[in-house]
This record gives sequence, structure tokens and C-alpha cells, in this order.
Amino acid sequence: MQVDLSKSQIEAALKGFVDPYLRQDLVSANAVKQIAIDGGKVTVDVLLGYPAKGYQQELAAVLKKQIEEVGGVHSAEVRVSSKIVTHAVQHGVKPLKNVKNIIAVASGKGGVGKSTTAVNLALALAAEGAVVGILDADIYGPSQPLMLGVHARPESRDGKSMEPLMSYGIQSMSIGYLVDDEAPMIWRGPMVTQALEQLLRDTNWRDLDYLIVDLPPGTGDTQLTLTQKIPVSGAVIVTTPQDIALLDARRGLKMFEKVEVPVFGVVENMSTHICSQCGHEEHIFGSGGGQRMAEQYGVDFLGSLPLDIRIREDADGGRPTVVADPEGRIAQIYRDIARRVTAKLSLRGKDYAAKFPNIVVQNT
Repeated sequence: MQVDLSKSQIEAALKGFVDPYLRQDLVSANAVKQIAIDGGKVTVDVLLGYPAKGYQQELAAVLKKQIEEVGGVHSAEVRVSSKIVTHAVQHGVKPLKNVKNIIAVASGKGGVGKSTTAVNLALALAAEGAVVGILDADIYGPSQPLMLGVHARPESRDGKSMEPLMSYGIQSMSIGYLVDDEAPMIWRGPMVTQALEQLLRDTNWRDLDYLIVDLPPGTGDTQLTLTQKIPVSGAVIVTTPQDIALLDARRGLKMFEKVEVPVFGVVENMSTHICSQCGHEEHIFGSGGGQRMAEQYGVDFLGSLPLDIRIREDADGGRPTVVADPEGRIAQIYRDIARRVTAKLSLRGKDYAAKFPNIVVQNT
């Protein structure tokens, strides 16, 4: 006997699956764009607001199974795609041309692996299908040129702006491209903040979905400039489980809260060490600190990364882990973190400024 199917039945089935990145079902997240029913055949179109190339097939399979459990469904097809839009930023700051979203990667303390996390996050987003750039905002100690294996100077086609340098499919800009490797940047705060703004605004970024900004450690002039003058969609805090690193990370998190920049969550780096000889696992810097910090401040715990010699060797060799070993466990952790960050961003308000016409008053 033929059973008449309704869209509400299919929606109810889809609501039975909670997306692990959005942390809600796809119907509630407004990601289900179309449900077509033809007899016992159901076709569903899902549009995610975050890049998920490595997850789309798995998601489609799970949703297909959910639908096929509905009585009267003979076959189901689920098509999953992604569309990245511009999201709201701080009040009084306009989005940057050709850059949809800016994500700051910060730490209160140096030496916690923030830059390594930033470059692998950028490469992970690119692997998930996004158009990505990275800005090295550490004027005193730029490290992205080394990590990306780029040793060239940016071109200027008009004498006023610079073209970003490409590496592994992402666009990049750093003061390290413009000065000698061993030249010390003996600059006072105002010069540093002006240089940061110029690097950001005078670079011809090409239609970026995300620009990752690798901030210097601390909560000084550079961080304040970024949060007050540059349109930031949100921030990621990198820490280690060590108490002294967590103390400084908390300061960084509180800084973003005060300037009304949302913190997407905490990444715990160097969380555990597994001996390459015997396999013994040891929490060298303590355990669970990042998780406790996230719970204390009501933000997401985005993931933890091991203290692994390959991460350091890959970065120092100019070929970060996400591209050096794309199918490896560590690369998959970075890609999982990338999805969590951008899924969190996708739930925030959109920026509609570009849709409004400019009003010009003329004397006639």
C-alpha cells in the first residue's frame, strides 16, 4: 500500500540527527533548503554555512539513513553543499573589501604553538573547500614565511598595494616578506600598529572566505588595534594545559570579551606526549586545563593537539602537518577544529551592509 509522505515527516526524521559542529539539528539551523517528494523517493538539499568538504559525504550518508527509516520511503538522496557568507563584526567597523570573515588566533603567552596552530587552521579550512588567507600580525617575530616555505617579496602592480604570496593554496602576507630574516624590528607601538593596518588594508586579498590573523602573544597595542579598527568576526584562543599558560590565556579571552569580539573557543596544544619508542602517554604540562578554562568562561573547547615532534618538524620545514600528512590523525584534528570554529561563526548574525544601497543627496 502506498503511503503518502509529507515534508513534516521528513523534517521530523532530519531533526533526529544533531550536527556535531553546529550542535543542533539541521532543520533548526535552517540548513535544510529543499525537500522534494516523488512517490516513495525523497531528495533533500542541505546547505551548510561552513566549509565541510571532508565531512559532506559522511553527513549525507547519516541523513540518508535517517530518512529511509520513515515509513513509505523507498529511496533517499541527500545533497550537501556549503556557502560562506559575511558575518557581523564589531559595532562601528566595516567589513574589509574582498574578505568575508576575519578570525584572530591569539594567546596570552608565547611558546604555546599559536602560530603553528594558526597556519594549520588556515590550511585545514582550505582543505575543507574555503578560500583562505593568513596575515602574520607578529611584527617583531614573524614566523609564517618559514612555516609556509615562502622566501619571496610581494609584487606591487600599482606602486600602492601588494599582491599576497601563495603557498599550498592559501594567500599570505607578513612583514617577514619585506625585511631581511635577521633584521630586528626596533619599532615603537604606533609604528607597529600602523604597519599591521597597512599589511591588512594594502594587500589585494582575492575573494577570501576567511582571513586568519596570527596575532603576537599578549594583550598590547597590536591586539587593541586589531579589535578596535579591524573587522574581526571572532577569535580562537590557543593555550597549553600548564597553569601559567592558562593564566595568560584567560587574560586574552577577557580582552576580547571587553571589546565585544566573540571567542569561538579554546584550543589546547601540547596536551599529551606519546613516546615514539615505547608508546607511553604522559601529560607533561598537566591535563584538562583547556577544557576547564572553556567551561569556566562558557566557550567551546575546540580540541586538543598532542606534543608531537612531527608538528614541529613539519612547520620548521616549511610544510605544515595539514599538507605534509593530510590523511594523518593530526591533520584530521586540525580539520575538525576548523569545522568547529566556522560552524560556530555560521550561527552568528550576517552582515547585510553590502545589500543596502548608498544614499546620495544632491542639490538639483
